[in-house]
Amino acid sequence: MHRIINDIQIIIENARKENLPEVSSDALEENGKVYYMNGKNGTEFDWFVNNHLPTFMVFYNDEKNLGAVKATVYTDGWIDLYLYDENGEHLAKEVQTQLDIDESDLLKLAVCLRCNADDKRIWDAAIDRIESDVFTDDDALAEFLNNRQYYEPSIRRKELMGKLCVVSKKITRDGWKVGFMLREELHDDEDSGWQFFAGDEDDEYINNVENVELCKVYSIAGIDPVVINHIDSPVGTRLIRKSSEEFEDDKKQPAFMERWKSV
Repeated sequence: MHRIINDIQIIIENARKENLPEVSSDALEENGKVYYMNGKNGTEFDWFVNNHLPTFMVFYNDEKNLGAVKATVYTDGWIDLYLYDENGEHLAKEVQTQLDIDESDLLKLAVCLRCNADDKRIWDAAIDRIESDVFTDDDALAEFLNNRQYYEPSIRRKELMGKLCVVSKKITRDGWKVGFMLREELHDDEDSGWQFFAGDEDDEYINNVENVELCKVYSIAGIDPVVINHIDSPVGTRLIRKSSEEFEDDKKQPAFMERWKSV
């Protein structure tokens, strides 16, 4: 087993014993084996877009099969651990620690896991099923790093999600979905340039600062996921909602309006 994988396994086991002392090994899936949960996004996506490896999990051995320990290993070596009691129903403790490794070694582990788990179509498996001691050669490393280009759209979208936007309170307060969205020049690095409106606001409404607010783009995407499809559109974009699931270029046509919540 790869030494970093072994270190991760030891950290998870020690955290479980310290924070969930009442949970015995026989209450856990395969007596507490650690699983590499790469089945959702894959190793490359999580590494480049989310800045961490797919999560490592220990599961309860019951009908619901919920998680007992979830460990997220970030590209800089930090680990966030989430420990759940009540058979996975309750978050009991959050712990943060750090691997004593060089970041380049963690990158090589990511390449190794991509090659020996993802490429072999081994998904969400116990880590002892993954051949993690295989040497990572320069060609595999170069290929992995070169593949970052394919994730650039996702990386840009994620960065935008954390930036600020201007939003009409007809959306946040009154419960309307986005009916009109436009992207203007950015004021600073924290600004996405996006402005979101319900679609029937007039100038008097918009020009009143009491009727708009600043929030993070992900807040709007959370209540109206359709906007995500257009979130990396360039400055100058102006879109009108055409239906529940579609936007189109703004040509001064009326916006299709519907609520995301009842009031």
